[in-house]
Amino acid sequence: MAISETVLILAGGTVVLAIVFGIRVAIRAVAGGAAPRSDGGEASGGSGAPDVPGVIALPPLIFLAFLAAAAVLEAIIPLPVLAGQALARYLAGAVLAVCGFVLIFMAAGRFNAAGTNIPPTLPTTALVVDGIYRRTRNPFYLGTTLIYLGLGVAAGSFWAIALVVPLLWVINTGVIAREEQYLERKFGDDYRAYKARVRRWV
Repeated sequence: MAISETVLILAGGTVVLAIVFGIRVAIRAVAGGAAPRSDGGEASGGSGAPDVPGVIALPPLIFLAFLAAAAVLEAIIPLPVLAGQALARYLAGAVLAVCGFVLIFMAAGRFNAAGTNIPPTLPTTALVVDGIYRRTRNPFYLGTTLIYLGLGVAAGSFWAIALVVPLLWVINTGVIAREEQYLERKFGDDYRAYKARVRRWV
Protein backbone atom coordinates (compact mmCIF):
# COMPACT_ATOMS: atom_id res chain seq x y z
CA MET A 1 0.00 0.00 0.00
CA ALA A 2 1.36 3.41 -0.99
CA ILE A 3 2.15 5.87 1.79
CA SER A 4 0.26 9.13 1.41
CA GLU A 5 1.97 12.47 0.96
CA THR A 6 0.46 13.63 4.26
CA VAL A 7 2.01 10.75 6.21
CA LEU A 8 5.35 11.20 4.43
CA ILE A 9 5.55 14.88 5.35
CA LEU A 10 4.58 14.29 8.98
CA ALA A 11 6.83 11.24 9.43
CA GLY A 12 9.70 12.88 7.57
CA GLY A 13 9.35 16.05 9.63
CA THR A 14 9.33 14.02 12.83
CA VAL A 15 12.51 12.18 11.84
CA VAL A 16 14.34 15.35 10.75
CA LEU A 17 13.40 17.26 13.90
CA ALA A 18 14.35 14.27 16.08
CA ILE A 19 17.76 14.15 14.40
CA VAL A 20 18.27 17.91 14.88
CA PHE A 21 17.27 17.62 18.55
CA GLY A 22 19.54 14.59 19.02
CA ILE A 23 22.49 16.43 17.48
CA ARG A 24 21.87 19.42 19.75
CA VAL A 25 21.76 17.17 22.82
CA ALA A 26 24.95 15.37 21.73
CA ILE A 27 26.79 18.65 21.14
CA ARG A 28 25.73 19.90 24.56
CA ALA A 29 26.85 16.65 26.19
CA VAL A 30 30.24 16.69 24.46
CA ALA A 31 30.78 20.36 25.28
CA GLY A 32 29.83 19.76 28.88
CA GLY A 33 27.29 22.59 28.65
CA ALA A 34 28.36 26.02 27.55
CA ALA A 35 26.14 27.78 30.05
CA PRO A 36 26.66 27.70 33.82
CA ARG A 37 24.98 24.75 35.45
CA SER A 38 24.91 25.16 39.24
CA ASP A 39 25.38 22.46 41.81
CA GLY A 40 21.78 21.26 41.45
CA GLY A 41 20.95 22.16 45.03
CA GLU A 42 17.88 23.86 46.39
CA ALA A 43 16.21 26.80 44.69
CA SER A 44 16.66 30.14 46.41
CA GLY A 45 14.08 31.04 49.00
CA GLY A 46 14.71 28.05 51.26
CA SER A 47 11.69 26.11 49.98
CA GLY A 48 13.60 22.83 49.93
CA ALA A 49 12.58 22.24 46.29
CA PRO A 50 15.24 21.11 43.82
CA ASP A 51 16.72 23.84 41.63
CA VAL A 52 14.92 22.67 38.47
CA PRO A 53 11.31 23.17 37.30
CA GLY A 54 10.42 19.46 37.32
CA VAL A 55 8.70 19.44 33.91
CA ILE A 56 6.97 16.21 32.87
CA ALA A 57 9.31 15.71 29.88
CA LEU A 58 11.68 17.65 27.66
CA PRO A 59 9.40 19.92 25.58
CA PRO A 60 10.91 18.91 22.18
CA LEU A 61 10.04 15.28 22.96
CA ILE A 62 6.44 16.25 23.69
CA PHE A 63 6.13 18.04 20.35
CA LEU A 64 7.76 15.11 18.54
CA ALA A 65 5.39 12.64 20.23
CA PHE A 66 2.32 14.57 19.05
CA LEU A 67 3.75 14.92 15.54
CA ALA A 68 4.40 11.17 15.41
CA ALA A 69 0.88 10.52 16.74
CA ALA A 70 -0.57 12.67 13.96
CA ALA A 71 1.41 10.67 11.37
CA VAL A 72 0.11 7.38 12.79
CA LEU A 73 -3.49 8.63 12.87
CA GLU A 74 -3.22 9.86 9.27
CA ALA A 75 -1.94 6.41 8.25
CA ILE A 76 -4.83 4.63 10.02
CA ILE A 77 -7.68 7.13 9.48
CA PRO A 78 -6.58 9.57 6.76
CA LEU A 79 -8.34 12.94 6.99
CA PRO A 80 -6.40 15.20 4.61
CA VAL A 81 -7.45 18.84 4.21
CA LEU A 82 -6.88 21.13 1.21
CA ALA A 83 -5.64 18.15 -0.78
CA GLY A 84 -5.82 20.08 -4.06
CA GLN A 85 -3.99 23.15 -2.76
CA ALA A 86 -0.48 21.76 -2.46
CA LEU A 87 1.42 24.96 -3.34
CA ALA A 88 -0.62 27.08 -0.94
CA ARG A 89 -0.13 24.50 1.83
CA TYR A 90 3.61 24.30 1.26
CA LEU A 91 4.04 28.07 1.26
CA ALA A 92 1.89 28.62 4.36
CA GLY A 93 3.62 25.77 6.19
CA ALA A 94 7.07 27.07 5.25
CA VAL A 95 6.22 30.58 6.50
CA LEU A 96 4.97 29.20 9.84
CA ALA A 97 8.04 26.98 10.26
CA VAL A 98 10.51 29.75 9.38
CA CYS A 99 8.83 32.11 11.85
CA GLY A 100 9.09 29.37 14.47
CA PHE A 101 12.81 28.84 13.88
CA VAL A 102 13.43 32.61 14.03
CA LEU A 103 11.70 32.82 17.42
CA ILE A 104 13.73 29.90 18.75
CA PHE A 105 17.03 31.38 17.57
CA MET A 106 16.13 34.77 19.08
CA ALA A 107 15.25 33.14 22.40
CA ALA A 108 18.42 31.02 22.43
CA GLY A 109 20.48 34.14 21.73
CA ARG A 110 19.02 35.92 24.77
CA PHE A 111 19.63 32.89 27.01
CA ASN A 112 23.23 32.56 25.80
CA ALA A 113 23.82 36.29 26.33
CA ALA A 114 22.49 36.02 29.88
CA GLY A 115 24.64 32.94 30.55
CA THR A 116 21.76 30.76 31.66
CA ASN A 117 20.77 27.20 30.80
CA ILE A 118 18.23 26.46 28.07
CA PRO A 119 17.05 22.91 28.97
CA PRO A 120 14.43 22.91 31.77
CA THR A 121 16.25 19.95 33.30
CA LEU A 122 19.04 22.34 34.36
CA PRO A 123 18.86 25.26 36.82
CA THR A 124 17.94 28.72 35.57
CA THR A 125 20.75 31.07 36.62
CA ALA A 126 19.34 34.37 35.31
CA LEU A 127 15.91 35.85 34.62
CA VAL A 128 15.74 36.83 30.94
CA VAL A 129 13.26 39.65 30.26
CA ASP A 130 14.73 41.50 27.28
CA GLY A 131 14.71 41.02 23.51
CA ILE A 132 11.97 38.68 22.33
CA TYR A 133 11.08 38.08 25.99
CA ARG A 134 9.52 41.54 26.07
CA ARG A 135 6.82 40.20 23.71
CA THR A 136 6.24 36.66 24.97
CA ARG A 137 7.31 34.72 28.05
CA ASN A 138 7.68 31.49 26.09
CA PRO A 139 9.27 32.10 22.66
CA PHE A 140 10.79 28.61 22.63
CA TYR A 141 7.39 26.95 22.94
CA LEU A 142 5.67 29.47 20.67
CA GLY A 143 8.36 28.87 18.04
CA THR A 144 8.12 25.09 18.33
CA THR A 145 4.32 25.29 18.05
CA LEU A 146 4.67 27.29 14.84
CA ILE A 147 7.06 24.66 13.43
CA TYR A 148 4.61 21.92 14.40
CA LEU A 149 1.72 23.79 12.77
CA GLY A 150 3.86 24.50 9.73
CA LEU A 151 4.40 20.79 9.18
CA GLY A 152 0.72 20.08 9.81
CA VAL A 153 -0.41 22.73 7.31
CA ALA A 154 2.17 21.69 4.69
CA ALA A 155 1.00 18.09 5.04
CA GLY A 156 -2.66 19.10 4.91
CA SER A 157 -3.19 17.01 8.03
CA PHE A 158 -6.44 17.37 9.93
CA TRP A 159 -5.02 15.26 12.75
CA ALA A 160 -1.88 17.38 13.23
CA ILE A 161 -3.94 20.57 13.36
CA ALA A 162 -6.57 19.07 15.68
CA LEU A 163 -3.95 17.64 18.05
CA VAL A 164 -2.52 21.12 18.68
CA VAL A 165 -5.28 21.62 21.29
CA PRO A 166 -4.25 18.72 23.58
CA LEU A 167 -0.61 19.45 22.75
CA LEU A 168 -0.87 23.00 24.10
CA TRP A 169 -2.78 21.73 27.14
CA VAL A 170 0.10 19.34 27.94
CA ILE A 171 2.71 22.08 27.41
CA ASN A 172 0.75 24.56 29.54
CA THR A 173 0.08 22.22 32.45
CA GLY A 174 3.06 19.88 32.36
CA VAL A 175 5.80 22.33 31.41
CA ILE A 176 4.98 26.04 31.54
CA ALA A 177 2.98 26.02 34.80
CA ARG A 178 5.80 24.12 36.54
CA GLU A 179 8.41 26.48 35.14
CA GLU A 180 6.43 29.47 36.35
CA GLN A 181 6.17 28.07 39.87
CA TYR A 182 9.90 27.39 39.83
CA LEU A 183 10.76 30.89 38.61
CA GLU A 184 8.50 32.45 41.24
CA ARG A 185 10.29 30.46 43.94
CA LYS A 186 13.68 31.44 42.58
CA PHE A 187 13.23 35.07 41.51
CA GLY A 188 10.24 36.14 43.60
CA ASP A 189 8.85 39.62 42.95
CA ASP A 190 11.09 40.19 39.93
CA TYR A 191 9.48 37.29 38.11
CA ARG A 192 5.97 38.14 39.30
CA ALA A 193 6.37 41.69 37.97
CA TYR A 194 7.62 40.32 34.64
CA LYS A 195 4.74 37.85 34.46
CA ALA A 196 2.26 40.67 35.09
CA ARG A 197 3.50 42.74 32.15
CA VAL A 198 4.25 40.07 29.51
CA ARG A 199 1.80 37.43 28.29
CA ARG A 200 2.48 33.71 28.49
CA TRP A 201 2.15 33.23 24.73
CA VAL A 202 1.35 36.37 22.69
